[in-house]
Amino acid sequence: MVQLALEIRPSAPPVSPVALPAGPAVGRGRAVLSFIIHHPLLTISLLFLLFLVVAALFPGLIAPFPPDTANLDTLRLTPSAAHLFGTDQLGRDIFSRVVYGTRITLVVGLLSTALATFAGGLIGLIAGAVGGWLDSVLMRFSEIMLAFPGILLAMAIVAAAGPNEQDLIIAVGVAALPTYAKLMRNQVRVVRERPFIEAAVATGTRRRTILFGHLLPNTYSSLLALATLGIGINILAGSSLSFLGLGPPPPSPEWGAMVSDGAGQIATSWWMSLFPGLTIVLTVLALSVVGQFLRARWDIRSGENSQ
Repeated sequence: MVQLALEIRPSAPPVSPVALPAGPAVGRGRAVLSFIIHHPLLTISLLFLLFLVVAALFPGLIAPFPPDTANLDTLRLTPSAAHLFGTDQLGRDIFSRVVYGTRITLVVGLLSTALATFAGGLIGLIAGAVGGWLDSVLMRFSEIMLAFPGILLAMAIVAAAGPNEQDLIIAVGVAALPTYAKLMRNQVRVVRERPFIEAAVATGTRRRTILFGHLLPNTYSSLLALATLGIGINILAGSSLSFLGLGPPPPSPEWGAMVSDGAGQIATSWWMSLFPGLTIVLTVLALSVVGQFLRARWDIRSGENSQ
């Protein structure tokens, strides 16, 4: 009887799967998802502001109708699928006018804030660095301007210059200028007492180098933090002036002017003022949320740099 010997070989060990390293795209995706989860309100604000930027740059891609074309067949239509925000007393589509008015509103807010930041920052930098009688004169003048409500000062400037977009930007920027000047001056006076500034003065460094090479880099972050919040405030100020008839003349689709056009018909055509006014409120709120976030981040970095 023949016996067959069976040779049993040990089976090979199971191969464990190799973990592939996550690529940069995966890492960025997780970072974005984490940011959205931890900052939902900020995310919504950023998306809304992104929509406004697209509307300002490419309004024809979003608006279904021309902003200034009157249509007697569509007078004061309520909001519907054809006209999302309804129509006004001339049959113009309000949604299209809001979209086209985005550029005017953002330009007024950004340029007026840039004017106030640059001019006010320069005045505060010189006043805080030089001191003496020049500091006293500049700050007393700023305090006189601050004694008047900013909107009244801007109204006086626009009334003297004329109601148009350029003068509106100048008026809003000049009215906000003293706040930036005083902030910059106070920051400069603090930094001026630090040892590295005293060392630069002792070694004979030129005043211009001290101003723009030492003082400005250590003080501008506070100015930028204020500017991020100031954009929304200046948009609100510009819209208020336009509501009073001191903005760009008709038929410019400025949001404040649109609110003013519908204010007299709020009982029968409520949508004419509601949607432009709601857009102003949402824009200011979104800018405030983003500004508060950036200001908090800058304050943290400033604290780390000062240690």
